[in-house]
Amino acid sequence: MQFDIDRNVLMRGVSRTLGITEKKTTLPILNNILLKTEEDRLKIVATDREISLITRLGIEIVEPGEITISAKKVFEMAKEVQEEKIRVVTNERNRVTMTAGKVVYRLNGMPAEDFPSVIEWEDMPLYEIAADGLATIIRKSIYASPVTDDAKNQLRGVYFEVEDSVNGPRLKMTATDGHRLAMAYGQPGEAGDFKLENGVIIPRKGLTEVRRILEEVEGTVRFGVDDGVFVLKTQDTTLKVSLIDGVYPDYRRVLPPEKGVVVRLDRQSLLHALKRMNVISSSSTSGAAIFTFQEGRIVVNSNDPDLGEAIDEIDANYEGQEMVLAYNVNYLIQALEVMDAEEILLDVRQGMKPAVLRGVGNDDYISIIMPLKLEGWGGK
Repeated sequence: MQFDIDRNVLMRGVSRTLGITEKKTTLPILNNILLKTEEDRLKIVATDREISLITRLGIEIVEPGEITISAKKVFEMAKEVQEEKIRVVTNERNRVTMTAGKVVYRLNGMPAEDFPSVIEWEDMPLYEIAADGLATIIRKSIYASPVTDDAKNQLRGVYFEVEDSVNGPRLKMTATDGHRLAMAYGQPGEAGDFKLENGVIIPRKGLTEVRRILEEVEGTVRFGVDDGVFVLKTQDTTLKVSLIDGVYPDYRRVLPPEKGVVVRLDRQSLLHALKRMNVISSSSTSGAAIFTFQEGRIVVNSNDPDLGEAIDEIDANYEGQEMVLAYNVNYLIQALEVMDAEEILLDVRQGMKPAVLRGVGNDDYISIIMPLKLEGWGGK
């Protein structure tokens, strides 16, 4: 096999595979990507058996062929050379030579026939959607799903469904780790004819790869769900993610049945106050911020016995008796950072009852955060 390829094109294509290939595996070949020439294209394939990606890049083919090679090393080599063009040559001993100007790299590859088969799901019905619309509901929900593998299997993903609204069906994604919950909605009509009889659970790591692809795209993409997989297609890339088999917890039971005390706040003011608290908060206090609701203001306090204390004050339209509640600082920060609204509504309740965050004037995002116990923390 021999071909010439633009350095930036190669880097961009291989970078799409790094989140899939850079995983612990008992099969070394899964750390590799398959390179295969097709007419005037280079087909790149990566898989960890749960997530598979196929992307095609424009190249100048001298001699057709195929081989597998380390994705990480190809990316690092392309990143470090200065020449615009890279020549890739393989031999019968699965040796790969990459030449860029005076720079020559030689790598040991593995036979293409040893690489797992990856199909492209050509027969699946796909639906068009704006790439930024799908990326938005992922961004506003995925942060609340557990990062670690010790969570229940169903919680290690984001629940994807189609929900009816007054103005028509819309996409919805929900994620929770048991301490907080995020719900994000697409725009009515945005999904076109796409329907789901029942919701599906897309694993967090797979949805992370979906989001990376979407962030590269301007315009629309196509997506579909069928036979236990979620598929995303762009003009030159196909990504397949195996769904989590199971029943997602009934998250609607967490939604408070009635309003609590609703305080209207400037999102940036609250966000910056919380970031100041985060300088002091630590794991020894569960990253807590203590909110004291008083007439016309909220006093926010973070206290750590080893580090010290931080106090800040936020103007608020609060009326009523003083109320003291504690929440995880990072949970609040992450919930606020994905919001688009300039003003937010903070809906709180006495006792160990959840707080609800939503934007003023829109209903496309809701965050629910459980409070922390106040016992054992120092005050101001």
